[in-house]
Amino acid sequence: MSLEKIIAIAGKPGLFKLIAQTRGGFVAESLLDNKRLSVNVQQNVSVLSEIAIYTLTEEVPLRDVFSKINEKEQGKQASVSPKDSKDRLEEYFFEILPEYDEDRVYASDIKKVIQWYNLLQEHNMLDLLKADDADNTSDEEE
Repeated sequence: MSLEKIIAIAGKPGLFKLIAQTRGGFVAESLLDNKRLSVNVQQNVSVLSEIAIYTLTEEVPLRDVFSKINEKEQGKQASVSPKDSKDRLEEYFFEILPEYDEDRVYASDIKKVIQWYNLLQEHNMLDLLKADDADNTSDEEE
């Protein structure tokens, strides 16, 4: 499984793992409580592998941001809580991604990134980052 199989659904907390495709959408399983739900094509869904964070020069894929957090935290949960103050969250994110665009990356975005990182870490899914990196490296070599 890769980050292409992990999604965020607007209006639903946490992250979901794609399980199966259906005629009108797909079935996803919550990483929070392992409950399955049917997702139709009208719902706003974001695939984690397609999300990027704005910086002053480019857009950095979420996978790279997660890798930087993982490196800083040495594979453990983030040292900052999504419930911390806006200033504390921005300070932490600045340590991870010093060139992030403060005008286009909001505290709510940082909270989501921290929550998602902690959720992936909790489910031992951070090795998906390494798998995605290996896939990208082999794609670039071809």
